[in-house]
Amino acid sequence: MNTVRVTTPSETEIVLTRGFDAPRRLVFDAWTKPELLRQWFGARGWHLVVCEIDLRVGGAWRFVSRGPGGADMGHGGVYREISAPDRLVYTESYDDQWFPGEALVTTVLTEDGGRTTMTSTLLFPSREVRDLVLASPMERGVGEGYDRLAELLAQQRKDVTA
Repeated sequence: MNTVRVTTPSETEIVLTRGFDAPRRLVFDAWTKPELLRQWFGARGWHLVVCEIDLRVGGAWRFVSRGPGGADMGHGGVYREISAPDRLVYTESYDDQWFPGEALVTTVLTEDGGRTTMTSTLLFPSREVRDLVLASPMERGVGEGYDRLAELLAQQRKDVTA
């Protein structure tokens, strides 16, 4: 599975699933280290201009992405659970409130034979909020970001074997 799969198992959830040809330690690092996040996070044409991570339970994270034409999109949250290298749980809300309230994101990384499956469950306060997110370009943006992540992971694996 080299594309993101989007499912809606309940009225308030979106589940994003994607496979990566890399061990989960590398995938976990790519999600939690600013120097790696800056290389892949966001849709093509968008880049992190702010990437702050306090990776501890109760620690905050904050990202600001800049896109085409100089548009900025800021969001952040607080880490609720960290179990390296297999699980991250955190809150997420956006500055411009393109969806109201806060989502709870649970990302689980499972590895089999050096390949990692990432499953992120986004829990929203209501069906209406979930549906707003589904109607947005979220799937395209997330898919492009995950493609960029796959490219970074492939380069890291290449560097290790070189």
